[in-house]
Amino acid sequence: MSEPQDAETPPPPAPPVDQAALDKARRGRNIAIAVGLVAFIVIVYAVTLIRMGGNIGARPF
Repeated sequence: MSEPQDAETPPPPAPPVDQAALDKARRGRNIAIAVGLVAFIVIVYAVTLIRMGGNIGARPF
């Protein structure tokens, strides 16, 4: 069995943090989100043009 934790025992120290690696990963995620958002906007715009463009020939002059 494991030994009971004493209330006065401090928690183990956190592992060292590589701030440069965290910043690089965050930047990569931000770029991926931006590319996905732009792609979504382009798709919505293209679908809108296609749906509206199909009715141009049917309108009266």
